Amino acid sequence: QVQLVESGGGLVQAGGSLRLSCEASGLIFSINVMCWYRQAPGKQRDLVATITRGDSTVYADSVKGRFTISRDNAKNTVYLRMNSLKPEDTAVYYCASQGGSNFYWGRGTQVTVSS
Repeated sequence: QVQLVESGGGLVQAGGSLRLSCEASGLIFSINVMCWYRQAPGKQRDLVATITRGDSTVYADSVKGRFTISRDNAKNTVYLRMNSLKPEDTAVYYCASQGGSNFYWGRGTQVTVSS
């Protein structure tokens, strides 16, 4: 199994920045893709960004140019740098890992952007 622990959420004003972290442990060698998702109240959970083992990245259109996903293999950690935050970015942000047929979720971290 893979365990994922997110951190770095909080309250920030519109236009501000935050950096989320996701530390992975367990069967790390099995991970092919790391992802960030988010879920706003009353809405479905949406994909925000992904990064592959080869460092290829994909972003949702709503965050392109503002968010950056990156990884530090030495620390088994994936980051999500969020700039120019908007109130509509308010959500619980979840880290996820995919390897083969296995998909694991973290518990999430709350990000609130005030206007």
